[in-house]
Amino acid sequence: MVGEKMSEQEYGQEQTFVEERYRLVLGRIKEIAGDGRDAGTEEINAPHRDFFRRTAAFILTAVRYNEDRRSGRLAQMSLEELQQYNERLYEDITGGAYDYSYANPAYAVKRLGTELGRLLSFLYMEIRGMIVYAAEGRLFDMTICCEIFMEVYGILEDGGEPEVRKALYYFLSDYCDVTVDYRNRELLDPALSFATDIVTGSDLEDLRYLYRYGEYVSENELEIARYLNSLPEETITAMASTYTEGYRKGFELAHVDLSKKQFVDVRYCLGFEQVIRAAVRQFEQMGLKAILYRSPVNLMNRRDNVKIGYYGTSPNQQCDYDHRCDLGLFLDGDLKERKLSVMRVAFEKRKELAAGMAGPAVMETFGEENFIPVNKPEAPGYSEGQLKLLAQLQQESTRITYQYINGEERSFTIISYPVPAIGRDFEEIFAETIRLNNLDCKLYGQVQETMIQALDQCEQVEIRGREGNETCLTVALMKLEEPAVQTKFENCLADVNIPLGEVFTSPVLKGTKGRLHVKELYIEGLGYKDLWFRIEDGMVRDFGCGSFSTAEEGKRLVQETIMHHHQTLPMGEFAIGTNTAAYRMAKKYGIFDKLKILIAEKTGPHFAFGDTCYSNGEERRVFNPDGKEIVAKDNEISILRKTNPKEAYFGCHTDITLPYDELDTITGIRDDGSRIEIVKGGKFVLPGTEELNKEL
Repeated sequence: MVGEKMSEQEYGQEQTFVEERYRLVLGRIKEIAGDGRDAGTEEINAPHRDFFRRTAAFILTAVRYNEDRRSGRLAQMSLEELQQYNERLYEDITGGAYDYSYANPAYAVKRLGTELGRLLSFLYMEIRGMIVYAAEGRLFDMTICCEIFMEVYGILEDGGEPEVRKALYYFLSDYCDVTVDYRNRELLDPALSFATDIVTGSDLEDLRYLYRYGEYVSENELEIARYLNSLPEETITAMASTYTEGYRKGFELAHVDLSKKQFVDVRYCLGFEQVIRAAVRQFEQMGLKAILYRSPVNLMNRRDNVKIGYYGTSPNQQCDYDHRCDLGLFLDGDLKERKLSVMRVAFEKRKELAAGMAGPAVMETFGEENFIPVNKPEAPGYSEGQLKLLAQLQQESTRITYQYINGEERSFTIISYPVPAIGRDFEEIFAETIRLNNLDCKLYGQVQETMIQALDQCEQVEIRGREGNETCLTVALMKLEEPAVQTKFENCLADVNIPLGEVFTSPVLKGTKGRLHVKELYIEGLGYKDLWFRIEDGMVRDFGCGSFSTAEEGKRLVQETIMHHHQTLPMGEFAIGTNTAAYRMAKKYGIFDKLKILIAEKTGPHFAFGDTCYSNGEERRVFNPDGKEIVAKDNEISILRKTNPKEAYFGCHTDITLPYDELDTITGIRDDGSRIEIVKGGKFVLPGTEELNKEL
């Protein structure tokens, strides 16, 4: 990438070359937009003319944004002026404007036809990435967006519509060594300090700092930043400490030497900079330099609707959803291998940095407006063959990552806080969440140890639903060879998963069977009605939901967002959530539909489809607080890592929680058929666990 491992002279020459390309292509774009010589777009067919004029105008808006940043004009603007500027950058994909935007594939297809409409809608979304490139001063990325725009313009000017797909395909493929390589550097190289500089160097009392990112800034970000600014410094420090200490404890409990690591991957939502700044300092005291990076905007680095990095409120969730399968316009075996080959080279080039990466520390939010997507026939999708390629791409990407970031030597932590969009009780919910994140580990540890002692006697667990919930599941458990020193379940307290409150295991696949059903569930802002899975020998054999008018649409949603495009997945985790305090909070404020998985999974039994909780780290010895070693870390698929690593992992793990109010019983079954009741009628009945019922 430009600037990496170059001498000052080489860097200057490279920049001069890029600037010359940039000036040349901008001259023509100004003509198309009608902002230069009066050439216009008269030479191009009328159906295409509107797209090019409007997109050229957007490009020039991004160019002016870059110029205003470089000149210092943005830094001189008031908060109100920056708000208006930000609104202009995102105005065509927000609110009703999206109905008439080329970012909307339905509109693009209506104006341009199915094939060209989908392609140019993708192109426009790729070009919209110029906003964040301008914010970061990434002139090369801006230049190649302008150049592909002009290349497609030239193709259509000559009447070569069938050549558009090929041009876009080779744009993605040829520039993989730039886009994918830069993404790799963002993840590993602390020298790319754009966001770190904002967090550590800004006056966070002056909310204008939020507009330095280039992200869409809603009232949500402004309000949470104001609220955090109003809190005492000791509260901010304590919130950061819960987060960073959870991270440290994860290494301690796994008996991994954190002192060998140099970097921590910090992920957060805009508006939380006060807490992140305090956390960065605390990580530094542990000997870790924080690496902060943006959730990607270009197609070759996006992964469906999953956001990894820092991000703000989406300007339009339907727009995100419409473009989740854009890769289906181009994906083939060659493109898959092209991306993987660049990943390998990038990691090899930075293998020393990768070896120093300790793992992610994630600060999530909950309370955002729920989203029920609309499936548009005009939006791209994947063929059956492409779904297989996509699954292979995800699996191999994960394998490459863990080849360089050793899973046996890494850990993580995740914590979550509400945002003002949750409603009028925001401040009360925020205070309650702080309490949840700091519950008494000793009390919960003892209760969960009691539960584990009972479950360790069992070879199966039965789970039944009630009040319209059709869940009827049997989960098979591994057999302990040395029960005195071994356990099947991990006693999960406030370390890698905050808040505390679950015991979990990796089920034996053979013998795990039945139906899982949840009447209503929200995952990452997406709503599911009557979500169900049919399990045979631990594998998902069928699935669906009632969120749409047809079963086919519901199945497609589940396959894309929970199954991650796989036809089947194993049950990688079975857990019993014990955080009844979180359940009580959700019930009191009516926010069950707002909780992130991180908290929701603690409010009932949950089941994860995909990899186990120990994927890529199975050989690392893990112990519960009572000293017993957790040995249920593999299943019949993950164990293939020893003979056929490519078949061992899926690169996904999605939790489905059955809430207490839909839960009837959880019953352990011993080898001799005798039974141990854990939950009955939605209440904990195992002696020693009754304390949990106080919050129900």
